[in-house]
Amino acid sequence: MAKCKQKTHKASAKVLTKKKNGTITYKMSNGNHKTGKDSSKQVRQRKGTAVISKANANRLKSVI
Repeated sequence: MAKCKQKTHKASAKVLTKKKNGTITYKMSNGNHKTGKDSSKQVRQRKGTAVISKANANRLKSVI
């Protein structure tokens, strides 16, 4: 009989991306609309992706 495998957490898998080198990235929030109150620099920095900290990455690797 095969061992039980852990299922992928679908909500996390839709938000987080695992790269080849093992880092986990995500899209930063608050960058789509209602950005008139923010400076241009804040909006520009939130357009890209960010890397999750090493401690959280180790915890989430088995989930994705």
